[in-house]
Amino acid sequence: MGVIEVKGIKVYAYHGCLSEEGRIGGHYRVDVAVEGDMARAERTDKLTDTIDYSRVTAIVVEQMAERSQLIEHVAARILESLKKEWPLGFLWRVRLEKEHPPIAGAVDRVVYTVEG
Repeated sequence: MGVIEVKGIKVYAYHGCLSEEGRIGGHYRVDVAVEGDMARAERTDKLTDTIDYSRVTAIVVEQMAERSQLIEHVAARILESLKKEWPLGFLWRVRLEKEHPPIAGAVDRVVYTVEG
């Protein structure tokens, strides 16, 4: 078993319940981890035998470009897209951070994590 982590995918996106968030957007950071049997890739040294983390990043960027009101919804879409791309035998974790959310008080970030 092995774990691949793609950390700190930075995206500017337009998620949120407030109409202003849809106009001005905000900074987001996404971490993706995938756990599974990576033994074949360990032996063959071939990209086709593992999770291509450039494709992971592209999927995150694609899903983040589609506006949602809730970060929970975006994270679930990212998770489902990853599972569709690599359907067998992997456990995925998507951690989505919304930096400086427009809420009362000084809040650095709000984080949502989904696994599947």
